[in-house]
Amino acid sequence: MTRAFLRATTGLAALAAFVPAAFAQTTLTIESWRNDDLSIWQEKIIPAFEAEHPDIKVTFAPSAPTEYNSALSAKLDAGSAGDLVACRPFDASLALFKKGQLADLTGLSGLENFSPIAKTAWSSDDGQQTFCVPMAAVLHGFMYNKAAFTELGVEPPTTEAEFFALLDKIKADGRYVPLAMGTKDQWEAATMGYQNIGPTYWKGEAGREALVAGTEKLTDPEWVKPYETLAKWADYMGEGYQAQTYPDSQNLFTLGRAAIYPAGSWEIATFEQQADFEIGAFKPPVLAAGDKCYISDHPDIALGLNAASKNADAAKTFLTWVASPEFAAIYGNEAPGFFPLNDKPVELTNALAKDIVSWRNDCERTIRSTYQILSRGTPNLENETWAESANVMNKTDTPAVAAEKLQKGLDSWYKPGQAN
Repeated sequence: MTRAFLRATTGLAALAAFVPAAFAQTTLTIESWRNDDLSIWQEKIIPAFEAEHPDIKVTFAPSAPTEYNSALSAKLDAGSAGDLVACRPFDASLALFKKGQLADLTGLSGLENFSPIAKTAWSSDDGQQTFCVPMAAVLHGFMYNKAAFTELGVEPPTTEAEFFALLDKIKADGRYVPLAMGTKDQWEAATMGYQNIGPTYWKGEAGREALVAGTEKLTDPEWVKPYETLAKWADYMGEGYQAQTYPDSQNLFTLGRAAIYPAGSWEIATFEQQADFEIGAFKPPVLAAGDKCYISDHPDIALGLNAASKNADAAKTFLTWVASPEFAAIYGNEAPGFFPLNDKPVELTNALAKDIVSWRNDCERTIRSTYQILSRGTPNLENETWAESANVMNKTDTPAVAAEKLQKGLDSWYKPGQAN
């Protein structure tokens, strides 16, 4: 080995010692339940970030939606979770923060782009600490096959009576399943069923806040009547709906075999890619013509930092970018139906997304009734609502029995008006 070679290699080693850490390669992993968005992250979102930050690589590694909460909890407990964590709103993520598994992001550059209301779903009860960067809200309503409606000579309903008259006409015609919904996975019975139409009965935020305060109970008429309506849906959901999974329902609709899909706005991208017909949407029907309409406009997803991440600085760089108007514009248009919570308005290009978000101009907005405060104990009201919504639609529980079970479970641990 020559002296010249030794001098050269020694010089390179010395130079490497002074290379700034920012230029060292870092890989971040994102945990999420949004497996439907894998291609959007891989082809649009991550490349946009990596173009600005070539020293940071990002991997999007989603789990199945129904398995995410338990899988994430197990990974966090075992120390094997990714650096960044998609955050459910309110109680589920607050519990992880209180366990010290989500880092405190208060003061993170970019959080000033969100209002206190936008941050509420991922902040401490006193609003002083924020532990996830808000990404988007989703709206609930109904999607429908425009070609089928034209073929049947029907129009989207505006009242409950018109809704059931429409279902009767579709069922009598026989060419389409009226409602693409199953109860096998349970959660959609609650999320796209009970939480979709329920605000119309309990008057949105007024009812939800009364439930938290204890001045209303789940056994009151305004909370039981949505279940009475859901029990009637079962007659229009097709043969074998009890064994029908969420993907089964999606396929039933996108293959053109069902006319209406009780939906969340998050379905837009997937449905428009898979369906060969134009999709329309209508808001939850009001009880009587002229009534105020109510919609579930739910803060749905945010991104937090695993407190045990060994790449915290790089992860915070990514989170600051997620808090930017640039990310909001990409996410709002590449994942239509996820409506950014960033203060700077995003110009949406997707026609169906624009139609759905316009409901905010006409209707009062609320969040899902079980998500804030009421699902912090055991039994968990959100999970119990999944089960009872499915039981009602399966007709194994009456609406009254389902409501009694839910209220009894809540009474066993929750003292009204107190944030447990």
